[in-house]
Amino acid sequence: MHVAETRILDAIDDAETVNLLADAIRVPSVTGTDAESELLHHYAGLFGEADLDVDLWKLDLERLCARPDFPGIEAPRSEGYGLVGVTEGEGTPALILQGHVDVVPTGDLTKWKGSDPFAPRITGDTLHGRGACDMKAGLVANLAVVRALRRSGIRLARPLALHCVISEEDGGLGAFATLARGHTGEAAVITEPTSGTVITANAGALTFRIEVPGRAAHGASRQEGVSAIEVFWPLFQAIRRLEGERNRDLPAVFAGNALPYPIEVGTVRAGDWSSSVPDLLVAEGRLGVRLGEDPAEARAAFEQALAEAAGSWLRDNPPVVTWPGGQFASGRLPAGHELLDQVNAVVAEVRGSVPAESAAPYGSDLRLYNGGGIPTLHYGPGDVRFAHAPREQVELSELREVTRALALLVVRRCGIR
Repeated sequence: MHVAETRILDAIDDAETVNLLADAIRVPSVTGTDAESELLHHYAGLFGEADLDVDLWKLDLERLCARPDFPGIEAPRSEGYGLVGVTEGEGTPALILQGHVDVVPTGDLTKWKGSDPFAPRITGDTLHGRGACDMKAGLVANLAVVRALRRSGIRLARPLALHCVISEEDGGLGAFATLARGHTGEAAVITEPTSGTVITANAGALTFRIEVPGRAAHGASRQEGVSAIEVFWPLFQAIRRLEGERNRDLPAVFAGNALPYPIEVGTVRAGDWSSSVPDLLVAEGRLGVRLGEDPAEARAAFEQALAEAAGSWLRDNPPVVTWPGGQFASGRLPAGHELLDQVNAVVAEVRGSVPAESAAPYGSDLRLYNGGGIPTLHYGPGDVRFAHAPREQVELSELREVTRALALLVVRRCGIR
């Protein structure tokens, strides 16, 4: 191991890293809330303390939302900010470490152990709290690397960039805005939770809304009406059939996952009176996008499946399908790119074994970076099965392992002066 690599590893302060993670969890940075901006501004201060060249800017939401390639948004917001920190060095950043500050809502508070999901708890080697896994542990790992750089006195030959973004959970506005501002790099690692694997591809996910018409009538004479609930059922069955068709002949990178392109109806609302035949049903959900598939083709296949399943009533009164909210295309690290071998090498050096390569069935900012010409993969602390759940947690040993692997990757990709 090169002397500079030993120096940066020795400069990592594990206790400090855990405290930084606990501090981040205490900020309830739910997507679209003021706390999201609060945490981003806090990180701008931490970037400055780490001697990074800091770019903190207010997003022009109207201009960004009007762009034809805008990735969609679900959470209402009145403002948003972007944040990038860059070390000194010559030329384009050799590496980007990226993470998002936003978290999803807590859900039913009675399902959480303890009274406050934003009050971090440690039991043994595990830290609990909303955002611990998705993805404040990864965000803190990125910061810990630049703090170790500063503490060790190492000067990189090529810049390292840290991208800290908002709104990942509802479409990727923060990453979209960061790339639109001109921030780029030769390669990127997004430190989303990967359970010890390296994720080189993401399926996409498109939010859909189906408005199914019925005909109102008194419940006592229901045969005079048409229930929107009843006519929706064949559409739901068609969705399940389509899901099965789209999950045949899967790419090898999805080995072990029998359903990488799920289609799920997440909400259904119908009727406005208990003794009336419901004249409208509104169903919303997500449609998985296959690797390499144009989202427009995925939308067309979904709409065609519904049209073919429509009975006589819906043929004369067709359901209306729209595509609001987050629109995640798929994304993939270019085949044979050196970044995968470089990440595998540093993980193997820290852990003692080469990590498995896999793909994720959910959308992320990966597709925006790869689509913007920046080869990107995921590698970060945490198990995604704990994300968005009342049992959200991260293993601190995994946080330590990831931080060390990233530190070695930074030194090797960026070089030493």
